[in-house]
Amino acid sequence: MTVEHEASRGKADTQAQQTARKTGPPKQIGLIVNPIAGMGGAVALKGTDGKAVLRRALALGARPVAPARAQLFLSQLAPVKGDIRIVAGAGSMGEDGVRKCGLECDVLGRRKGETSAEDTKKIARAMTSRRVDLLVFCGGDGTARDVLDGVDSTLPVLGVPTGVKMHSAVFAVDPRAAARIAMGFLWAGLPLRETEVMDVDEKAFREGRLSAVLHGYMLTPYEPNLVQRMKTASPMTEGELRNQAAIAIYIIENMKPRTVYILGPGTTTRTVADLLDVRKTLLGVDLISDRKIINTDANEEQILRAISGKPAQIIVTPIGGQGFILGRGNQQISPQVLRRVGLGNILVIATESKLRGLRSLRVDTGDPGLDDALRAGYLRVVTDYGVERQMPIE
Repeated sequence: MTVEHEASRGKADTQAQQTARKTGPPKQIGLIVNPIAGMGGAVALKGTDGKAVLRRALALGARPVAPARAQLFLSQLAPVKGDIRIVAGAGSMGEDGVRKCGLECDVLGRRKGETSAEDTKKIARAMTSRRVDLLVFCGGDGTARDVLDGVDSTLPVLGVPTGVKMHSAVFAVDPRAAARIAMGFLWAGLPLRETEVMDVDEKAFREGRLSAVLHGYMLTPYEPNLVQRMKTASPMTEGELRNQAAIAIYIIENMKPRTVYILGPGTTTRTVADLLDVRKTLLGVDLISDRKIINTDANEEQILRAISGKPAQIIVTPIGGQGFILGRGNQQISPQVLRRVGLGNILVIATESKLRGLRSLRVDTGDPGLDDALRAGYLRVVTDYGVERQMPIE
């Protein structure tokens, strides 16, 4: 990120805070939290849609993700604490997080031990009746669809990314960015734009097939550096395939013995496995050592076991159009895995066409301190055989 961008964003934040202190009625922020969103990520289930998948995720040791990320978002609203009123879903759907952050809120719905998509839709409709100034939801693409069903384009909506699948363009790049966008919209005049709500078929996703469908549009505050773009696929031209193969050959030639290579999802990383004549999952995280697959579609626990006491390297490729290398679809490469491997052992591979239009790479690991450490430096990106560049992180 450039100094100019940081300066302009800081100025916008300050303007929002100063404007908020002026007299006037408090702004209403609606909050809906999907408490199970993202739980399938670290355990390699690629989502938590449906009760059966949730039970499986819990059996594998999945831990809640959304509540902590909702609280991180809320904590960043401290500068305007006296100038906002939170309207939250009952219990784990927002109220609990608001109370933990020491904020007051009006509660919609009733506290339930087990929540559903229908609860999200009902609360979203109630937010429309309350005419909140901005509806913020914490979840993934499935939650975005439920909010869309509840509000359509009647309210400004912003997503705090907490799910596994986040192809939609309604999301901020991370919870802290979501707070900055909210303040910028409510007090500094950020504009609204129509943004796409996308979702994938989770069953097909788990089988290694990506089938994303456009479900509609919502109005979202627009700040180009803080809102993620819709995921885009790279065209599989002959030149693209040759570029992928050249990158893969270079990676293979430089593989070290007795080292565990953690390959993230994507066609570029899969080409590495193809040229080793081993089978890699397209949408999972797979482990290679001594040029052989040692684990396919590995979860966080399996990765940690495999790298225990061994040198390791993480190889990832950015999401097309968004630039995310960590925190989108590869939550198995968790903060604990990243620390065990070491931030100096992350390698990015990307074709020239995929990098076109990306000024920087993005991370959203779920650990703000780790994200800040990554953003303080640059990462190596292999773009062709023997061709590397250094790219900034934001």
